[in-house]
Amino acid sequence: MSAAKHAGDPSGRHRTAARLAAVQALYQMELADEEPQSVIAEFVRHRLGQPAEGPGYGEADRGFFEQLAGGTAEHRDEIDRAIVSALTPDWPLNRLEAVLRAILRCGVFELSHRRDVPPQIAINEYLDIAHAFFAGKEPGMVNGVLDKIARGCRAEEMKESRRGLEPAAR
Repeated sequence: MSAAKHAGDPSGRHRTAARLAAVQALYQMELADEEPQSVIAEFVRHRLGQPAEGPGYGEADRGFFEQLAGGTAEHRDEIDRAIVSALTPDWPLNRLEAVLRAILRCGVFELSHRRDVPPQIAINEYLDIAHAFFAGKEPGMVNGVLDKIARGCRAEEMKESRRGLEPAAR
């Protein structure tokens, strides 16, 4: 997630940092079996707004982080059903690494509950996060799963974004 990607758009950079923090908070919730509100409060108190060199996330959008982490935790069963429907039977959700589950869960929440964020932006952001954690096929899986879910829950927007990618008629 390069700084050039958000040149002139500090709110985009703040949202990118919030997404990364939300993914890591979800990971912590699952592995430590901690309550969402206590993990969210810990991140707000000790990690958000800290220097980027340390364990912090720079100037993350706090409200956006809280909505992503809290909303994903609140709607986890619904989100997991959507992910399972997008996975192949030989890759059940519990077979995926915890970080990969957190990325997918957060991405699905944003696609299904944050209509103010264009689906392609959300997909690209979580693809970037996947690349930050994985060097193998996992980013491709993130892209495929989120794209499939977006085509279901935000079909019209996905059609519009595809029209912009089609070559001009001759």
